[in-house]
Amino acid sequence: MCFGRCDRCVGYKLLILALLCIVANTLLYFPNGETRFASEHHLSKYVECLHGILGGGFLVLIPAAVFIGLHSDDCCGCFGHEGCGKSCAVLSSVLAAFVGMLGSGYCITISALGLSQGPYCFSYLERNWMYPFTDSSGGYLFEYNKWSECQEPLNIVQWNITLFSILLVLGGIEFILCFMQIINGILGGLCGLCCSHEELAEKSLTQSKHDLSVTGLESTHE
Repeated sequence: MCFGRCDRCVGYKLLILALLCIVANTLLYFPNGETRFASEHHLSKYVECLHGILGGGFLVLIPAAVFIGLHSDDCCGCFGHEGCGKSCAVLSSVLAAFVGMLGSGYCITISALGLSQGPYCFSYLERNWMYPFTDSSGGYLFEYNKWSECQEPLNIVQWNITLFSILLVLGGIEFILCFMQIINGILGGLCGLCCSHEELAEKSLTQSKHDLSVTGLESTHE
């Protein structure tokens, strides 16, 4: 059995998730479609961490490309040598999945911190740009009556909560897929090793039978 047959399926899923992360992180830069807040640096510091673009995006695109490129039929990809090809496929799959876990983990961490701290906005109470919900430790998420403290950008609280939550969920799915792929790669390597030993034993037995048949025919002719 070849465990690499589902690699391409996982790869395409990671590709879609990574692109969605890039889009979500990009939207965080433009609240309500306005660009002036980004140019004036009036955005949350966690928006500028590029957790969706770099972490959940480009770093996850690496395992996605590797998984899609793996041969799903014969697990062979190392100069045509089956044994070497299986080892290369397993190693590349596990390493790529580990990179994806790092990227998605970064996306999860920053998204959680962004949700906990809240948006950077102009508060009508303090008449200044600040983080009005820092001390709430995420409690503001359920205190809807306090969201109006942020005057600019308009609806920034809803904007940040929605996009950071999306990035948190997407990063979580990416992390799970990459973790499962590591387990899949390890099991695939063990299975491939067992199969290789079985194939070698079978070939040796076949060769022995063939040699005995040839010896018997030679004896008959004599």
